[in-house]
This record gives sequence, structure tokens and C-alpha cells, in this order.
Amino acid sequence: MVAALRNRAHTVIRRGDERFHFSDGSHKWIPPDPDYDQEAWDAMVRQHQLQHVEEISRRRRSRQQSEGQG
Repeated sequence: MVAALRNRAHTVIRRGDERFHFSDGSHKWIPPDPDYDQEAWDAMVRQHQLQHVEEISRRRRSRQQSEGQG
């Protein structure tokens, strides 16, 4: 999962995703509210990262299919 992100495949930051990202696109592992449960925040960030990985995988499959048909 993380390896795909390290390969610098980019995804779109959608409305609402800003809370998980710094301005450079990296992920925020510290909750924005100091009273927020760290374990819950970690789970939310991991789920958010999984969405990135799924988006990257869909794009690659789509690109491979279109190249195969071309």
C-alpha cells in the first residue's frame, strides 16, 4: 500500500480531503484537535490512504486496458 504512494503516483485531493493533507500533499498523522483520539485518527488516515491506492490501481488498470485495445 505505502509502496504505491512512495512511487509518487498522484491522486486528486477531493473536497473534504484537506483535513488529511498538508499543503505539500503529505498526510497528517497528528489529529487537528489535540483532544481527538489518536488511534481513531490513525485509522481514518489509513482508510484515506487506501482510497488513494485504490484510485491509483483503477487508473493503472484503465490505462493498461486502453493500451491493450489500441
